Amino acid sequence: MMITHTKILNKNIRWAEAHAFHLVKPSAWPFLVAMTLVFGATYVVQNLFQGLTPSFLSGTMFYNFNTMQYLLILLQQEIIDFWWLPLLLLSIIFWFHDIILEATKERHHTKRVQLGLRYGMLLFIVSEIMFFFGFFFGYFYIAWLPPRIISGWPPIGFPILTWWGIPLLNTVILLSSGISLTWAHRALVANKMKSVLIALELTINLGIFFTLFQIFEYKNTPFSIDWGVYASFFYVMTGFHGAHVIIGTVFLLVCYYRQLMGHFTSTRHLGFEAAAWYWHFVDVVWIFLFIAVYIWGSGETVGLEDIKEFLGKLSEFFNRTPNACLQTGLMC
Repeated sequence: MMITHTKILNKNIRWAEAHAFHLVKPSAWPFLVAMTLVFGATYVVQNLFQGLTPSFLSGTMFYNFNTMQYLLILLQQEIIDFWWLPLLLLSIIFWFHDIILEATKERHHTKRVQLGLRYGMLLFIVSEIMFFFGFFFGYFYIAWLPPRIISGWPPIGFPILTWWGIPLLNTVILLSSGISLTWAHRALVANKMKSVLIALELTINLGIFFTLFQIFEYKNTPFSIDWGVYASFFYVMTGFHGAHVIIGTVFLLVCYYRQLMGHFTSTRHLGFEAAAWYWHFVDVVWIFLFIAVYIWGSGETVGLEDIKEFLGKLSEFFNRTPNACLQTGLMC
């Protein structure tokens, strides 16, 4: 009886190793990531109304905000409430580690599995589109309410944002990062691994610059999140987009590390493709945000000549970029 059971068990093991699908092992990381995100969101929302959040979230702490003073307050009173943050980071790191291990050493990512992962990433991006669609729908619904309900958009007397400053600069930065990431992808397909690293470094740095400029913009914005519905939409929409930029930057950092370790080849780089799809999605969302929130939502009149001048500058920049790459001997 023991011999028969062993033969059946060995037969099942051989079958499990032979089929084209990946039966994922039980993992605690998805659960831990979800729970720490819930605790983190709860903490931020609770302290949002207590005036204890960082300057880019708090309504009353935008003015004369002292970062070091806030950090000292956290160390003295609130540090125990941040237990979820290191747990979240560790869970994400170990989750990435397990997936990379499955793809490299264990070789579980067959062509059939890769197809399923592609479908999963596409469905995830579709869900993100629906997420931002909800914000855009609410934004335009409120903006187009009749005058007897709302005085205008932005409301009369509200500080007006200009789209020529940091918003335009961030637009150029994100569009440039999309170009450099496409350069990295083409170089990877052409098996030019040095160019891949250079292009990825450029894309990651552009993502970091975008985040820093957005924080600087928040620090100098003449209104805060508690100044009514217009301010709430502005900070929530741009803030969630900024969070996605940070996530995309981390995603690209993982790809950069994997490229250094030699995980990607010209024909096998699904992780890189997923990161590229996500980053291009973030680019497209920002274009809609820039047009809806900064140009249309600012209340400024934009003439045809202004649009032509803006498009001309972008076209000149994009035409110059490939030539600069060719002169340095790199592939764009």
